[in-house]
Amino acid sequence: MKTLPRRTLLQALAGPMVLAGSAHARPGTATVGAQPRAGATGAQPVVRNPPRPLSPDAVTHDWASFLGPTHNAVSTETRLSRSLPPPLVWEMEKGTGYTSPAIAGDRLVFLHRLGGNEVVECRHPETGELHWDFRYPTRYRDRYGYNDGPRSSPVIAGGRVFTLGAESRLHAFDLATGRGLWSRDLRADYGVHQDFFGTSSTPLVDDGRVIVNVGAPRGACVVAFDAATGGELWRAGDWGPSYASPVPAVVHGRRRVFVFAGGESSPPSGGLLSIDPADGAVDFAFPFRSRTYESVNASCPVVFDDKVFVSASYRTGGALVRVLPDFTHEVVWTTREFALHWNTAIHLDGYLYGFDGRNQGDSSLACVDAATGEVAWREVPLWPETFEQGGRERRVQLGTARGSLLAVDGHFLALGEIGHLLWLDLTPDGYREISRTWLAAAYESWTLPVLSRGLLYFVQNSRDLLTGAGPRLQCYDLRA
Repeated sequence: MKTLPRRTLLQALAGPMVLAGSAHARPGTATVGAQPRAGATGAQPVVRNPPRPLSPDAVTHDWASFLGPTHNAVSTETRLSRSLPPPLVWEMEKGTGYTSPAIAGDRLVFLHRLGGNEVVECRHPETGELHWDFRYPTRYRDRYGYNDGPRSSPVIAGGRVFTLGAESRLHAFDLATGRGLWSRDLRADYGVHQDFFGTSSTPLVDDGRVIVNVGAPRGACVVAFDAATGGELWRAGDWGPSYASPVPAVVHGRRRVFVFAGGESSPPSGGLLSIDPADGAVDFAFPFRSRTYESVNASCPVVFDDKVFVSASYRTGGALVRVLPDFTHEVVWTTREFALHWNTAIHLDGYLYGFDGRNQGDSSLACVDAATGEVAWREVPLWPETFEQGGRERRVQLGTARGSLLAVDGHFLALGEIGHLLWLDLTPDGYREISRTWLAAAYESWTLPVLSRGLLYFVQNSRDLLTGAGPRLQCYDLRA
């Protein structure tokens, strides 16, 4: 397949049409949370079709945290249908936010904002039936005009659920009952500022520790809390809070947590931290951040073998770091040709796949040789789309723009930025579309879909421009 340079693609894409027309904690303490409202007045789900039975030999899993059970957007589920559109199982209206649900057994937990409250809801994953909810006030406002809801996704571990709101309110609940276990106001406890887009990094729960990229201005970049009590266990690093989430891995036979940190600072600072989760000892700090003040580190680290890949947009690029046996590091390669904004790259069979580019008009899907950093190929997924708008039939060229990838069942699921879902066959030799559908004509479809037990959960974050339907959480049946 022909590899096109970025400049050529930018010139070809200049001006394409996307759519035609028109409880507070005292500083340093954890407090017991308020009690839930069982069967409370959350949005009522609309059940469309019961899901099909699972295939007897289907491999399935929970999706208890952002990026899935292996923290890398790679799923082991099998027996999934490639036929699109998939049947809609249930849907519910939601408030503002960019979070994804967490699923364990018969519990689905979702965090969003309704009016002046952030709301934690626990529902049944196959029906949307509400088990319990909990809400608390928030005054968060986005500095750049994006929506004012939470960004960090819930995490389920050890019979508990943990949530982190846009104003750094950290809560722990009993998963079965919703009983509040403890809460912390990290903004008050550590002097955390709002940063560009509020608190966005999803916590990591690892061996009884809740590990958060707090990003305190005078240290405490990363803090570990006791999952049972909320008490601080350790703190590490000096950089600010990023929009990427901590990722665990075993390297050279030892457990490590990798944090891609860096928030609002002048001059901009941040990069990759390798941390021993047992005591918070930092193995190394690899600086990697755009020189632009208004910039973010938002793509999660990708760990494979003894290497870690990090990437950032804003004229930055990507870097591959090797962790040496003594837990120092060396840089294997850097590139300006693979700069991921917020999607996380997928590593498969020696290659990295992801959506490069900062803006809709300069984004492309690329494959990079992980050994050398060279681009194997680059494509801009585009297609003609016909729809009715204002009583007229419109035909425009649309595409994935800044999409997200999920590797599963021998192929890839891709979610486009304006609501398209695609099955893709991606290999080092090229790109092939298997099937495609338009779930919603909605901007800001930035939330990675969740897959659990053959059901796919899509989060629509803005109003559908064609149907007028507001933001919602939808469950689709991918069972074959």
